[in-house]
Amino acid sequence: MLATFLTIFVSSFIIALSGALMPGPLLTVTISESSQRGFIAGPLLIAGHAILELILVAALLMGLAPFFQMPTVFVISALAGALILFWMAFGMFRSLPSMHFSLEVNNTRRNHPIISGILMSVANPYWVIWWATIGLGYILYSWQFGFWGIVFFFTGHILADLGWYSLISAAVAGGRSFLTDRLYRGMIMACAVFLIVFAGYFAYAGITKLNTIIS
Repeated sequence: MLATFLTIFVSSFIIALSGALMPGPLLTVTISESSQRGFIAGPLLIAGHAILELILVAALLMGLAPFFQMPTVFVISALAGALILFWMAFGMFRSLPSMHFSLEVNNTRRNHPIISGILMSVANPYWVIWWATIGLGYILYSWQFGFWGIVFFFTGHILADLGWYSLISAAVAGGRSFLTDRLYRGMIMACAVFLIVFAGYFAYAGITKLNTIIS
């Protein structure tokens, strides 16, 4: 069982890192806040982000646990998650040649980082899509292993965000970019490959469950 929990943790970490690496509202505000507040801005932003996601996960589990256990819901979520993961990987591969990592600073004052972390998450349409497809599918998978399955999933997910955005904050606060474009693109490519592998697993799990329902 420990091996299963570790698998959930590692795969959750890498999938979350794949999403975190892509530019978005949270990255923009992290760069801005880090230029003013220093390294602590990144962890504080992710604290707000984590609070929002923890509430979301808890709400889904408390209100929809019986719904989660329906085989049909598992099939739909797994297949939809697989399609979204394939789509994400394709987009990452397609954008690799022109992808550029920028640490340009915006000095506009903003809310407290924790509040900004919440607001920037809600304001990002990708965040909603992610939780409606991939996130829900992973919750369904992890829920099969009970409370600790969810704990390992959520811990891996949040640590990926925390690690990446802390790295961004350190780069901005240090006044230099130790993340070269080549390294950044290499990380994107590695995550894209992993997404394809995991999408295949999601598709296999969904089809297997579908065959069980049909038979």
